[in-house]
Order: sequence, then structure tokens, then C-alpha cells
Amino acid sequence: MTRIILLGYGAMGLALDLAARNHDCFVVAKYDADEKLDAGNVPDFDVAIDFSVPSAVLNNAKAVNSLGKGLVIGTTGWTEQFDSVKDLATKNNTGILYGSNFSIGVQLFLKMVRHGASLFDAEPSYDAAVQEWHHTRKLDSPSGTALSTASILLEELRRKNRIETETQHQGIDPASLHVTSARTGNIVGTHQVQFNGPFDSIEIKHTAASRDGFVQGALKSAVWLDGKTGLYDFQDVVLDVLRGTK
Repeated sequence: MTRIILLGYGAMGLALDLAARNHDCFVVAKYDADEKLDAGNVPDFDVAIDFSVPSAVLNNAKAVNSLGKGLVIGTTGWTEQFDSVKDLATKNNTGILYGSNFSIGVQLFLKMVRHGASLFDAEPSYDAAVQEWHHTRKLDSPSGTALSTASILLEELRRKNRIETETQHQGIDPASLHVTSARTGNIVGTHQVQFNGPFDSIEIKHTAASRDGFVQGALKSAVWLDGKTGLYDFQDVVLDVLRGTK
């Protein structure tokens, strides 16, 4: 059983705590998002799971890595510190796994988007766009998942060269990929890609029914990362995590 500590104990931290034992994990400690992690006063653990706030990620990574332990980062909005976090994994020979979205369903959705975009790249009459919807409490906009989706489209569609997230008050540049966001009610998370042509449109859509999908992905990732070294993007290793393979 993988011993974990939870960094950030909001709605996601609580959900992880409640589901841990069903995923071969045991929670040995939990910390609020604004609580500074003291490496000298932490019970023994195997992997930390961070769903805190962007400003806390680097300090948490330093503390966890100084102990030679693994770290799963589910917090978004910390990518300005990416190089520093990457250096920690190399310097301390530890394991760090990060992702913009820990839903296994979302990651399979992203793989479908990549394959679909590679097909539509051959037919320039189809335009593409990304839409996302979330609850009113979400702090970032567009979501990390929407930006990951858009990045994949930019990689596969040669006619698109930049992401546009602002409202358009005039005709949009055909080379821009428009990413739109809405914040309303209690929507857990919905992401949609549309390929729109002169005669039809094709949509690839993922709708989260609850946080359970994110919880499953994060806990499975902690078990998979236990004892492993290196830096991993959840998007790249999701199939290994799903299968439980190293």
C-alpha cells in the first residue's frame, strides 16, 4: 500500500482522502493549501499529491524532493516554475509526475483530439475551435485542459499558428485557434473540440460527471510513481498508469 500525504485539502483533497483506501493508498498526513510544508516535520510517506495553489507548488516540490520522495502535481497554473521543478527531480533523483488534468477519460479524449486533428490537417476547408465550461469557483480561465487541447491542435494543424483566448470583436485571423470559456453554476468540467466545414461539423467532447475521475487518475498515478525516478507528464504515461505497468 502506497503511503501518501495530501498537499491542499480543499474539495479535491477531501475526495482523495475518502477514496485512497480503494486505490491501494493510505493517507498519513494532510495539509491545507496555505500551510507551508516543513520537510523536518512530516511523517514517513512514499508519494505526495499536490492539489494546492500555484504559489505553493515550488516550495512543496523542494520539501518533498529533499526527502527523496515522489510527487504528483495536480495543481495548475505553476508552469512558470516548470524548469525549477524539473531540476529538482534531476538533482535529487526523485520522481515527479504532473498533469493539467488527472482524469483518465480526459487524457483519452486528448489522444482522440490528436488523431482527429492529424486527419483534418489534410482538409483545409475545416476550421477548428475549443470550448470549455466550468463551475463559477474555478480560478483559471481558460482551463489548463483547454490549453493542452489547443496546443495539440496547433501541433497537428499546420494552418494554425497561435492560440486566441480573448473575445473577438471583429473577424478572427484564420491562423488563430479560438479557445472560449464559460463559468456557470456547478459544472465539473466540459471540454469540446469542433471541426467545422462547409457541409458538416464533427465534435469531440468530454463531460466530467464528478471529481471521481480526477481522483482515480491521481491515486493511480501515486501508486505508479512509487519508487520511480524522473519527470513525467501524465498525458504521456496515462496508458501505463491505467494498466499499472512501469
